[in-house]
Parts: sequence; C-alpha cells; structure tokens
Amino acid sequence: GFGHNNVDHCTRLCHASSVAALMENVGSGAVTATFNEIENADVAIVIGANPIENHPVAATYFKQFTKRGGKLIVMDPRGQALKRFASHMLQFRPGADVSMLNAIMHVIVEEGLYDQKYIDSYTENWDAERAHLKGFSPEKMADICGIDAETLRDVARVFAGGKAGMIFWGMGVSQHIHGTDNSRCLISLALMTGHVGRPGTGLHPLRGQNNVQGASDAGLIPMFLPDMQTVVSDDVRAKFAEVWGRDGGVNEPLDPNKGLTVTEIMDAVHTGDIRGMYVLGENPAMSDPDVAHARDALAKLEHLVVQDIFITETANYADVILPAAAFAEKSGTVTNTNRQVQLGRPAVPPPGEARADWWIEVELAKRLGLGWNYTHPSEVFAEMKLTMKSFDNISWERLERENAVTYPSLSPTDPGQPIVFGDGFPRLDGRARFTPADLIAPDDVPDAQYPMILTTGRQLEHWHTGSMTRRSKVLDTVEPEANCSLHPSTLRKLGVAPGGLVRLTTKRGSIEIMAREDRAVAPDMVFLPFAFVEAAANLLTNSAVDPFGKIPEFKFSAVKVENPKDQIAAE
Repeated sequence: GFGHNNVDHCTRLCHASSVAALMENVGSGAVTATFNEIENADVAIVIGANPIENHPVAATYFKQFTKRGGKLIVMDPRGQALKRFASHMLQFRPGADVSMLNAIMHVIVEEGLYDQKYIDSYTENWDAERAHLKGFSPEKMADICGIDAETLRDVARVFAGGKAGMIFWGMGVSQHIHGTDNSRCLISLALMTGHVGRPGTGLHPLRGQNNVQGASDAGLIPMFLPDMQTVVSDDVRAKFAEVWGRDGGVNEPLDPNKGLTVTEIMDAVHTGDIRGMYVLGENPAMSDPDVAHARDALAKLEHLVVQDIFITETANYADVILPAAAFAEKSGTVTNTNRQVQLGRPAVPPPGEARADWWIEVELAKRLGLGWNYTHPSEVFAEMKLTMKSFDNISWERLERENAVTYPSLSPTDPGQPIVFGDGFPRLDGRARFTPADLIAPDDVPDAQYPMILTTGRQLEHWHTGSMTRRSKVLDTVEPEANCSLHPSTLRKLGVAPGGLVRLTTKRGSIEIMAREDRAVAPDMVFLPFAFVEAAANLLTNSAVDPFGKIPEFKFSAVKVENPKDQIAAE
C-alpha cells in the first residue's frame, strides 16, 4: 500500500545477525532443532544467553538435561544462575567471542576431532575454514579471550566427542558489530562436528518474544517478503503481486529495492527523506540505540501513528494513537522460537474502543484504496498459505483442533518436524557453508576517559522496555527501581555502598542509577537493564551496526563510572 519495503521489526534489535549468518551458511533463518531436543543430547553449549532469567521454559529443559548426566558448557562474560548446572563455565572477555570459538575449533582440527564423513557429504568451503583456523591456537587466543588454553582444549574435546550436541545462543552473541561473525563461528562448530540434522543436535538462537519468529516469517524484514523470500527477485515479486493483486489490493509493480532497517529509518527522518511513520507494538523511544537520536527523529516527524495497548514512551510523540487489543483479547497465530505455530484465542473482550491489530490495518487499507475485505484472521492466514511453504499442511481448522503445529509439517497429521536438514540444506547442492571469521574489535573500546565496559540486557522481572511488566504491580514491587550491577571491588574503589547511586557516562549521554553488588560481573564491567525509562540504558548505547545483520552493538560500550558525591565535593 505504501509502495516501498521500509518495514522492520524487533528482530533487527535482537537476532538480525544470527538470521544473516544462518541464511548465508545454512539457507534458513529459523532454528534447526527445537530447544526440547536437548532431551536427546549428551553435550550442549549455551553462549551469550541467560536462560534462567530470559528463557525460563527452555532453562527448565537445560537443567533437567544436566540432572540426567548431560554436559552443559556455559559461555558468557557475565556469570549467571545456569553456572550451577554447568560442567564448564567460560567467563570470557566481552567482545572476544570469535577468538574463543576459533581457538576451540583450532583444537578440533589440530586433534582430528572433526566429522570428515559429515563434512564431505553436507558442507562446502571446509579447506578454507581449516586453513584459516591454523592461526588461532588456544595459546595465542588465551590472552585475548581470557580463558586459559587448557580449558579451551578441554571444551573442544568434550563438545566434539559428544554423540549428539546442541548450540544455543542469545543476544550476547548477536548484539555486536561482529555478531554475524560470532554466529558464523557457531555454525562452523556445529558443522565440523556433525552436530546438525540428528536427534539431540542442532543450532538454536533463543528467541524471547512469542512471535519474533512468526513476524520474520510473515515478511516484516525490509529485504524479504514472507518466508524469507528476497525482494530483489523478479520471480518472487511477481508471485506476491499476483496473489496480493487479485482484489485490486496492491500497487504494481512491487518495489524491487531492499528497504531501510529500524536505525536507518531513524537516520532517514533526520535527513528529511522520511516524514511519516506507523509504529505497531514497538517502542523505539526506549529500544533504539543512542535513543536521544531516535527520540529527536520521532519529534521531527510530520506525522506519527502509534498502535499499542498502552501509552508507551513512543506514543508520547504520536499525532494519532490507535488503541489495540492485547494478546488475551484477540484471535490469531504466533510462531515461537521452536517454529511452533500456535493459535491464540480471546479470553476477555478488549476494553473501550480497542480493536485487534488486523482489523485496524484493514480499515486503514480501505482508506488507502486497497480494497481489502478480510473479516476474520483465518482469512489472512489462508492468504499467507498461498505464498508460504512453511505453512504447508497447517490450516486454521487444524490449529483450532490441535492448538499448535511445528513447521515443517509433512502431512495433515504430522505434528511437525522438531529437527530439520537431516538430508541436506536449502542451499545450492544441498550443502551448508563454512565461513571463516576474523577478529574484529568492538566499535567503542575503553580508553583513559571511558575505562570500563557497559553491557545491557533483560532481568527476570522486567521485559524489554517495561511497557507491560512495569505496569504489573507484583513485578514492579519485586523490582521497582532502576539499577545496574557492579563487582564489589569496583564499588569499594568508588566508595559507593550497595544501594547507593553511581553515574554512568558514555560518549552518548549520562545517567545516575542505583548500584547493585554482583560478583557475577567482572571488575571492569557494568551490567545495565534496559527496562527503566527513568534511567534508560539506550541513552548510553552505541548505534554502530553489524555490516551484515545491521544490528546495533548494544552489548559493548566504553563507559565511565563515577560516584556522584565526588563531583559534588569537587564543586
């Protein structure tokens, strides 16, 4: 209807680099195995994720896995509760993922622990990967990643020696300017050990939101149409134009150009190339990096429409607010991290004039002259099936009977395939690709003025920008105040008692916030949750992006940490 592809969503800020690496090397952006497949594994890696706080359902499976004798290798710059269940805890230096993973793969090559039969049958570019890894011995990488050489060798032997191994990762891997390289390393690690396509094996970037996979599948990515079909293909655009144009419902021809990403859209507002914006269920006034830049863009727009269930920080900039129904108030499907297409049903009616999102969009489309005539989400789902092979054998009627079906489903009675790519990959010649990764430093490294490292993330109690969870009286009572976490020795140096205030300053801005004592955080680090508008983490974060996934480097910024009382005393 708008005639362009400038549509993006929250995967840009969480797993865009993971999707970029998976599409490049595996041919699919979804997980190759569901997280409950860990039941059939004997070894697993969890890297850059804190499942007990951020993926508690999956974490239950991980804990049960270790109680059955499975070996769990946890890798994270920050300690976490999953450490108690781990056979190995690698608390590596922030931003040093590639050096650590390349060192582990070096050992696998050096000691001949790789699966040559699998490599010959299902992969390409192995010789280049093997040659590249020669320069990454654990002895050379130990000082860079902060993990001793013998531990790196032991982890390599344990993972490669497992009969069935899985790799799980989170935003600690993806939210870097080298996030795609981080993911490339994990893909290569799984491929060289043959840990893909069998029970208890696979690659799984953990998605937190209930429909982030579904939104990606539906085409809310500026370079893809639904089912990750590229917008630059004449054949792909012709197929969608034919389906979407049946009722005179779309401008033809479809735009052949890749659209702008979330952060690029904000930049285009500042240059005057974009003057209007329609935001649904997203809160860029809190979630964008260098959020002052984003807020200035929202204020500059000639027209901003916000569709949401609450008056968010973004809605405060809106010219028009459209009240949307919440999840429990509407019908529709979501597709979760496990590729499970799940049907949601209304439990309560929406309040006041709130309406389901699809209904609002249809009414807007009619006013744009698109001639849409959908009367129920089942009709939208039926149209999606016309262009999305992932929905083959999954119908609305079936979901009404069964509630959830995992894709791909091979027949009308198949509950879905938890494991994919057992007989090849959706790439040329059916082969996955090894892509070597070099060391790339974070964009904003510490120096004399900003000597520490700032990293951000979620907490158990509060989700993302807090637009829902901070409205929960119970959750906000448990965690009511903006806080950051620092090592006890760092607080002692600052002369700040736990519960006292510290000032965090980066090149983008400064906040004052309550400090929590946390031995899981390294002495040169500070961990900052991003749910608190009164001390918004993204006032401080860096907007530099990964060149492939276009995801911002939320996980690494140089920061100065001060005791505010020192400045008052100096003045």
